[in-house]
Amino acid sequence: MERANRVTRADVARLAGTSVAVVSYVINNGPRPVSASTRERVLAAIEATNYRPNGIAKALAAGATHAFGLVIPDISNPFFAQMAHALEDVAFAAGRVLLLGDSAESREREHEIVNNFLQRQVEGVLYVGVDNHAQVEMIAATGTPVVVLDRVADGSPASSVAVDNVGGAYAATTHLIDHGYRELGILGGPAHLSTAIDRHEGWAAALADAGLAVRDEWVLAGEFSRASGLELGRRLVAMPERPRGVFAANEQQAVGLLRAASEAGLRIPEDLAVMTFDGTDDSEFSIPPLSTIRQPIEQIAQVAIGMLLDPTDYESNRVTCAFELVLRRSCGCTENER
Repeated sequence: MERANRVTRADVARLAGTSVAVVSYVINNGPRPVSASTRERVLAAIEATNYRPNGIAKALAAGATHAFGLVIPDISNPFFAQMAHALEDVAFAAGRVLLLGDSAESREREHEIVNNFLQRQVEGVLYVGVDNHAQVEMIAATGTPVVVLDRVADGSPASSVAVDNVGGAYAATTHLIDHGYRELGILGGPAHLSTAIDRHEGWAAALADAGLAVRDEWVLAGEFSRASGLELGRRLVAMPERPRGVFAANEQQAVGLLRAASEAGLRIPEDLAVMTFDGTDDSEFSIPPLSTIRQPIEQIAQVAIGMLLDPTDYESNRVTCAFELVLRRSCGCTENER
């Protein structure tokens, strides 16, 4: 099928018997006056042709696109999907459109997405990078406000909003220790990501404060994905001597670990206790339900959009949000302990 030609202002002007300029005056309510009879003819022609003004061109001409750009590394990850949904809700309430760019964990694709957003003159960028801050300097150089989410490296001058990753990992690991588990392992994330570094730091600090040794063979690291969690989990459960409890630094890793344990005939938590991080619906509906550090997604979204709208509302350009410890069966908690 041939694509129908888009209706233009020239088509409207031809049907109304006016100039294109007069059509523009009617649509924009100025800058020159139009007689009532001419206005009626133009409006009738607009309805008859089903003409729709080019909103992007109009916004660019006015110097305000009323759009934000969101860059995330993987929309299939439930955590980033939930974050995108929360950000869209807050942006919509503020009269903004949120444009989504999924970099698919590709630096090259991420660069192209950011360039595309800047060419469209978005009013701000919300950024979760493949690396920690690869594109932030490029965005900031254009004068476009940028807020970094989730992967926030120490020392960066960029505005940022993130959960307390160190504190959350410390609390999750301490909870396992409070259950009496003394042999603890970790499924960590990529070594170059600040979230992985911070959560490993929290886990190690909890062991140190409890006087427990870190056993290197129980420190495994991979991607923040179910596939990686399954692969690391299979290695862990196949060890001649395995840990009694595991902190999975990412919820998708924990889901993969549950499958690996099931394949090996291990019971959760009777044979292997598990705590994790993020707190999406996946943790609630897994078997067994996962004890987790829940991130305050709605609060993060409110603060991030607020920073783009008016950064002067915040005492600092780096906001760290509190976490919630959610206890379910995977750590060994009973109904009365939750």
